[in-house]
Amino acid sequence: MSMRVIAGIYRHRLLKYPENRIDIRPTKDRIREALFSSLGDITDKVFLDLYAGCGSMGIEAISRGAKEAYFVDISKDAIKYVKDNLVTLDIKNAKVFQESDLEALKRFKDNNIKFDIIYLDPPYANGLYEEALSYIYNNGLLNNNSVVAFESNVPVKINPLWAQKIKEYHYGEITVTVLRN
Repeated sequence: MSMRVIAGIYRHRLLKYPENRIDIRPTKDRIREALFSSLGDITDKVFLDLYAGCGSMGIEAISRGAKEAYFVDISKDAIKYVKDNLVTLDIKNAKVFQESDLEALKRFKDNNIKFDIIYLDPPYANGLYEEALSYIYNNGLLNNNSVVAFESNVPVKINPLWAQKIKEYHYGEITVTVLRN
């Protein structure tokens, strides 16, 4: 099965992803389009695709001008899809990590890697939102005027000290929340 890159230099190029796998769930085209439209120009931004799945969000970011994208997923199969898609598109400005969310976030903190845009799309049933968001906001992983966005199917508690909610998109039971610090 495949999906397409929506805009940018890889527009209309296909991305592979597994069909019938609930643990690797690619972000739908309309959600990617809405999010990137709300972000505006992302040229030279550093993007983190946390819980990357097949890598569609990070690849979309690179296609639209992001300087670099980091892909993190604990699933060996997901990482294989990310790497295959990066190779197919000949993308070089990407780093891929097969590890848990908190292991990767700690790695980034320890190496003083900061992001302009972070997208979280964890497995809905695992309730990983608050812990990951707390780590991101409490450990200096964001550049000034950065954006954190996440896809969820349940309400997520947002500490008002972290960031201001600037957008919320609803797609049936799915909500995409966009925060700016």
